[in-house]
Amino acid sequence: MGIVDDDIRRVREESDIIRLITQHTQLKKVGRSWKGLCPFHNEKTPSFTVNQENGRYYCFGCQANGDSIEFLREIDNLDFVAAVEILAAQNGIPLRYTDKKESKSRNRRKELIKLVADAVDFYNKKLIDMDNPEARPAREYLKQRGLDGDIAEKFSIGWAPDSWDSLCGHLSVSNEDLLAAGLGGINKNGGQYDFFRNRILFPIFSEQGDPIAFGGRKLPEGEGPKYKNTSDGAEIYSKSQILYGLNWAKEEAGRIDELVVCEGYTDVIGCHEAGISRAVATCGTALTQEHVRKMSRFAKKVVLAFDADNAGQSAAEKVYEWESEFDVLFKVADLPEGKDPGDLAFSNPDELNHIVENAKPHMQFRVDRVLEKGDFESKEGRARSAIEAMKVVAQHPDELIRDQYIVQIADKCLIGADEIRRRASKENSKVEKSVTTREVVSVKMERLTTEYQALRMLIHKPEEVTNWLHPVLLSDPIAESVFVALTNSTDLHEANQSLGTEESDLVGRLSVQEAEDDKPLGVFSRLLSLAAERKAVEFESLARQSGELSEYQADISYLRRSVMELNEEGIHQIEEGMELRSWLIAKSEV
Repeated sequence: MGIVDDDIRRVREESDIIRLITQHTQLKKVGRSWKGLCPFHNEKTPSFTVNQENGRYYCFGCQANGDSIEFLREIDNLDFVAAVEILAAQNGIPLRYTDKKESKSRNRRKELIKLVADAVDFYNKKLIDMDNPEARPAREYLKQRGLDGDIAEKFSIGWAPDSWDSLCGHLSVSNEDLLAAGLGGINKNGGQYDFFRNRILFPIFSEQGDPIAFGGRKLPEGEGPKYKNTSDGAEIYSKSQILYGLNWAKEEAGRIDELVVCEGYTDVIGCHEAGISRAVATCGTALTQEHVRKMSRFAKKVVLAFDADNAGQSAAEKVYEWESEFDVLFKVADLPEGKDPGDLAFSNPDELNHIVENAKPHMQFRVDRVLEKGDFESKEGRARSAIEAMKVVAQHPDELIRDQYIVQIADKCLIGADEIRRRASKENSKVEKSVTTREVVSVKMERLTTEYQALRMLIHKPEEVTNWLHPVLLSDPIAESVFVALTNSTDLHEANQSLGTEESDLVGRLSVQEAEDDKPLGVFSRLLSLAAERKAVEFESLARQSGELSEYQADISYLRRSVMELNEEGIHQIEEGMELRSWLIAKSEV
């Protein structure tokens, strides 16, 4: 599909390239040009130059260059037409298309956005109309939360009447459009009904500012679930990819190179009112890889402003992978116990700003939380604290960063750093492992991610793992407990009934994560390699203790050879790993 050339030319000429680019990186005027750090690659010395007069940019570091359309295409991963449409909408420029057939789908999206926009206006007026007594409980609730009339208007907050078809009657649209926009449904008699009733509604916007969905919260005396969002079945909404508030946050995020992630809509609104305009929230789902991918386009620092325990554990096993994959740094805002950003924003905005500004790196926050609970009055207490802290540190994939925390733990616990390095393996290990720090920490870190991957697949696609997954491949007691519960239960609810708090929490987290990217062959191969490495280390230790090296030599050689082959070549089909699996099972039963 094409857009008329004259319209494209007009978009280029009328788009403010400085305003566009400063949403993603800071620019400083130097002479007639503007300069700053390139948003397309990492650099410490500015090499990115923008010429406002001709509307073009160029990076002398990575050679990225173009105009406002090219910039938007690259920074937001858009196709040409989408970039032109966004810039045209921002500048009030109507577009003409050369292919009427293909333009139909884009017009369809615009029609649905228009429907949602009409619903936003309808619900907002129902809320702010002081002559509407039915909305009084909603207004009073919002007032108690600090969300008065001005804020309700600013963020287009609305109220859905306690009626089956008030919105449907107002819109008067076809069944197809009502369903596609996610605004209602069709009852068994063929009549239309509203999707939201007697709820406070927070409109959800795309990053370009188009209304695409709603997040609904019931009133304290209301019925049904506390939160209810537009269904993922709507044509223009996908909750796993949308961040509430990004349309407002992206400009400040680009200037400061930071986004603040909250848990709820009112937290985001509170942050914005407290001067933290870079706040966003997920839409009723855990943080996903797609969320992080999107955030990384706008900022390289991500502050988690959750409840303290949730922030430290939120996607903990994934955070460090995401940091590496998307070149971001996760930090945690250390909120007071029982307080969320929405509360602090209105009770003490200065404190909230201070907490966000002093957020700690994710690993630092978790280590500090462990050490804060430690007993440092006795040698035993200090040793236990060091072991617990190292369980956290072991999850980080960067050896240099791990070692920095080892030094911190050693200093806090009055234990030599070398001793902590030697004892970085799991507490109460049955066999002392004589391997280097790098091997211990690396093996443990990979165990956590790989074993949890296997469990995640067992939950989401059991047919791909049940024939090879076995406790002998699991070294984490929690993972083994979860495996046993899952394999001996008919569903997740039944499995959870037999698990402790920590194990049940793991099942909960894994059950809401996506497993599409988990590859059975790769996971099986890595679990085999780790299990063989553990068994080889065990035999080597037993051989030294008994002085009977010859008794174990054949087994050790077989295991070392297997580890080398698995690490170099992996397996190409499940059957290739079954012989080693059976051998490990047999040896574990001796």
